[in-house]
Amino acid sequence: MPPTGHSVLVLGATGGLGRTICRAFARAGYTVRGAARRPSAGFPGADFYALDLASAGPASPIAGALARSDTVVNVTGSWSRDQNEMKVAHIRLVERITSMLAEAASRPRFVHVGTIHEYGTVPDGTAIGEQTPVNPQLPYGRTKLAGSQVVLRAAAAGQIDGVILRVANVFGPDTSAASFLGALAARLRETDPAAPLDLAVSNARRDYVDVRDVAAAVLAASRAPVTGEVINIGRGQALNLGELVDAMVAASGRSPETIRYQGPVASQGGGEWTQVDITLARRLLGWAPRYTMSESIGAMVSSLARIGEG
Repeated sequence: MPPTGHSVLVLGATGGLGRTICRAFARAGYTVRGAARRPSAGFPGADFYALDLASAGPASPIAGALARSDTVVNVTGSWSRDQNEMKVAHIRLVERITSMLAEAASRPRFVHVGTIHEYGTVPDGTAIGEQTPVNPQLPYGRTKLAGSQVVLRAAAAGQIDGVILRVANVFGPDTSAASFLGALAARLRETDPAAPLDLAVSNARRDYVDVRDVAAAVLAASRAPVTGEVINIGRGQALNLGELVDAMVAASGRSPETIRYQGPVASQGGGEWTQVDITLARRLLGWAPRYTMSESIGAMVSSLARIGEG
């Protein structure tokens, strides 16, 4: 438990990962504040700030909230077709936040959540470690990498106390419907269980980590005596997408005979292979994933079912 009075400000608090991080800090005894562009009636914390963080200035309410926080977590991001939107979300916003952190007298701890896509594609069988060369080919990875480099430069200059978590693909409860597995879970929920469902699935193998395990890693990073480090967070396994789809179909209660596979398709966005080396996370954070694949799949299907009933 943190000392009485400790608080955290979560930027991007209304996304699936942001909400899970807020709940993890709340359970650990922190006062939780959140910020995002849009308000959320279900925010699991104390104060909430609905504003555009990328344009926030020194007089913004968020500057005061940041100064009153012991920890600041940035989990903002946008996988968009609009490259300018990603530059704003992944670079300009990070520049604003690091500038505010550098000026804060209290020197809050900063945990910046990046992505495994900052490394770009790697050969099959490669375990992606922190020393793996970064070479992102897509705008999402390139802009996220640029934002992480802003944090690393500020930490190296002694301006902030920051650490970066490069996170693999996430699943579990409250998974975004914008992701492949989240979109599939939504389709399974919205279609008649007896009706045929056509699916095209890539042969890719990717590292998926439960959103609750990521939240635990963020909490651990907020307390770890390391700064200016990049730490990879994942399951440490490359899971076959076809097997994940089969597990989701089973968890949804749908008969496998209703699924009509259209054959493998080319992978989009994530490459054909990701497997994260989590050795450094174990050593520096004392962290390891806890949730099994079946637990994560079951929680994802159940959470989307609850959303549908609401």
